[in-house]
Amino acid sequence: MDLLAPNMAVPQLALLNQDSQEIQLADISKGLTLLYFYPKALTSGCTTQACALRDGIQELQDANLTVYGVSPDKPEKLKRFIEKENLNFTLLSDPEFEVAKAFGAYGLKKMCGREYYGVYRVSFLLKDGVVLANFPKVKPKEHLDMILNYLKQ
Repeated sequence: MDLLAPNMAVPQLALLNQDSQEIQLADISKGLTLLYFYPKALTSGCTTQACALRDGIQELQDANLTVYGVSPDKPEKLKRFIEKENLNFTLLSDPEFEVAKAFGAYGLKKMCGREYYGVYRVSFLLKDGVVLANFPKVKPKEHLDMILNYLKQ
């Protein structure tokens, strides 16, 4: 897995959000941004991760950080995810894996002895159009604390 590394430029791509509005990565990466990739909305691990970020949103906002989640789900499913879990941040749809591939967040995975291609659970801190940090192999329950600890450094 070759993730975008610190000081690398954010790819100039766009995705649809949960309301089918186009969001430019160049625009969202101007401020301090957490861009996190997750495999599939409305699954247990992804829900645990999203709800932890939801519950910690005030601490993240106090650090002037904006959260965006990216998955291959269509905007309609992302909207259901937000409504069901009362999420308070934007979700982005990447059904062709274009952005996931550009960030190095897509590739061969193994589960229960089976190999398949999919989205890795990884995160990136972005600012001023560049990557500040990447976080490979994120654990859903530890994600929020990992980001907050990094921001305190």
